[in-house]
Amino acid sequence: MLLRRSIGWSAFMALAIIDPATVWATQTHGGLEGLFVHQFAHIFFAFSMGLLIYWLKKWDLVASAAWRSIQYAALFFIAWNLDAYVSHWLVEQSGLIEVFVVDGMRIHITTPRGMNWLTEIYYLTKLDHLLSVPALIFLFLGLKQLLKSTEETDHLEDISP
Repeated sequence: MLLRRSIGWSAFMALAIIDPATVWATQTHGGLEGLFVHQFAHIFFAFSMGLLIYWLKKWDLVASAAWRSIQYAALFFIAWNLDAYVSHWLVEQSGLIEVFVVDGMRIHITTPRGMNWLTEIYYLTKLDHLLSVPALIFLFLGLKQLLKSTEETDHLEDISP
């Protein structure tokens, strides 16, 4: 039974990855209340990462390579959240940009006359993976280093008299 579920889940994930017509990237929202909560979550997450950086510096934990990596992750998470906030705002709140899907590989972006530069801004904000992926890598490296240092400390405690 468990094997059958595992195979079914694996098949579903394989199809989700292989199907190029479905893109699950920046989330759009139907109603304003969902958008406002989502936008607030981006601001709260960015603020929380700023607070983490503050306490890491205040407690002088950034002297450790592990905590320094986590600090870099927090910086990238702040940048990612601000980027995502701007992306949502441009399309769903400002009314300055309209995005039309032409086909599976192309979109058409319209802006008010004289504001074509917003097209480039919007396009750049859609490259949010350039911020989120490094954040996750730094977080992974920092946690891995913390785990390694914890295991070394536990090993030393095991062999001490």
